[in-house]
Amino acid sequence: MMIDPGSIAFDIDGVVADTMTLFLDIARHEFNLNGIRYEDITCYNLSECLNIDSKIIDAIVGQILTGSYSEPLNPIAGAPEVLAQLGAYYGPVIFITARPFVGPMRNWIEQTLRLDPAAIEVIATGSHESKAGVLQQRNISYFVEDRLDTCFLLEDAGVRPVLFKQPWNRERHPFVEVTSWDELQALLRI
Repeated sequence: MMIDPGSIAFDIDGVVADTMTLFLDIARHEFNLNGIRYEDITCYNLSECLNIDSKIIDAIVGQILTGSYSEPLNPIAGAPEVLAQLGAYYGPVIFITARPFVGPMRNWIEQTLRLDPAAIEVIATGSHESKAGVLQQRNISYFVEDRLDTCFLLEDAGVRPVLFKQPWNRERHPFVEVTSWDELQALLRI
């Protein structure tokens, strides 16, 4: 399968931003929760797979959403390089997140990808269910996503999901799957 670079958009958390490592770093450094590994995050709902009080999970997620953390949020390996190529030749690169507001993510994307702000568009939908409608409005055919349930919603709406492999999406599925940005780049005509 080859994907036209002008027909693809991207989720942010778990695809471009290594948000779960940030979650674990905050848990370790601010809440003294040690011994939790990335591989332990086997479902998207953290309270279902981690033995952490839900109030602490909510506090950490709140810090991530508002950008009020001191640990670094790093990109997934390879994302800045591939997205910089896309932005330079096929921009704007469209990012769609289920976050309730864009908040600090737009600045993080601009700084991390070092793209002209005109070469990116960041859209917060407030829900996973709303992503498909936004993609349809923009005539986007492919979407790179890490949440398996969202992939099924996208497929039902006529958008082809590309699942970015993570420990929390290891159930059977019919979707094209990539394990790295190198694999994703191989699918794009750039």
